[in-house]
Amino acid sequence: MTYSKFLCIFVLCCAGLIARAAEKLPETCYLFAYFYHDREGEGFRLAWSADGYSFAMLNEGKSYLQPTVGENKLMRDPALYRSPDGTFHLVWTTGWTGKTIGYASSKDLIHWSDQQAIPVMAHEAEAQNSWAPELVWDDAKREYLIHWSTTILGKYPETAMSNKRPERNHRIYATTTKDFKTYTPTKLLYDGGYNVIDANLIKAEDGTNDWLMFVKNETVQPKTEKNIRLVRGKSLAGPWSEASPALTGNYWAEGPAAIKVGDEYRVYFDKHMLNAIGLVVSKDLQTWQDVSDRVTFPKDARHGCILAVPRDVIATLLNK
Repeated sequence: MTYSKFLCIFVLCCAGLIARAAEKLPETCYLFAYFYHDREGEGFRLAWSADGYSFAMLNEGKSYLQPTVGENKLMRDPALYRSPDGTFHLVWTTGWTGKTIGYASSKDLIHWSDQQAIPVMAHEAEAQNSWAPELVWDDAKREYLIHWSTTILGKYPETAMSNKRPERNHRIYATTTKDFKTYTPTKLLYDGGYNVIDANLIKAEDGTNDWLMFVKNETVQPKTEKNIRLVRGKSLAGPWSEASPALTGNYWAEGPAAIKVGDEYRVYFDKHMLNAIGLVVSKDLQTWQDVSDRVTFPKDARHGCILAVPRDVIATLLNK
């Protein structure tokens, strides 16, 4: 048997195994991308779930992409988004300080494009950081919106000491792109009058066509907040509503990751002081129930993102 014939048979066998594995999975599965806070230079990990409640690590807990760009070459707060054409887009925090965010793309989550350090805050001399970027597809404008939180020293003096340090006084900023090669000038996306980080956007499915932005109130003084809230916008340009009451409990919460499953809105979040991932759910976006005791995640998982994927994506990863 020639090598090429052997290779063809091997590929066909692998395809058959993946197809049979996919048949045993639900039509829709869930991916959770996360990082380890004490191994920020190693990259991001993936876990999967059939129901969105019990997650198991993939790839034996090994990283899928090691960061090579940015001021500190770290990978914190990985945010994974699957575009309408099936491409996976990843953005991440490249350092505790700096003016860039990281970006790469993949068709299969295994083979990745060259990484970019996007200089989103290079134009701001007093920008202190570029934290927790995420992205969404704006179908109305046929473009991607990338957003993150930054402190610009000297701006918003009314909340300068809300987190006890003037270099930690954030608002949400954004840029847009159609091709991940050229980007529009950075603009302010959200200022609710308080110190805010970790914005996460999904489209409402309640007949309003609103955008839902889940954010972390980063205030420590005069009253400690450190909780997740919801604001609504008629478009990705706003205007944005007043923030809702806190969705999360008394523990410090950050890194919200929202998804709609059936008639249930789910917001996963990082209980970073407890080294755990929590979950609150709602059917009306007003009354929220904490069901953190029902979820399981890989040990030490931090600040992740959630996305629904077809079962063949999971089957391929399980059979890698």
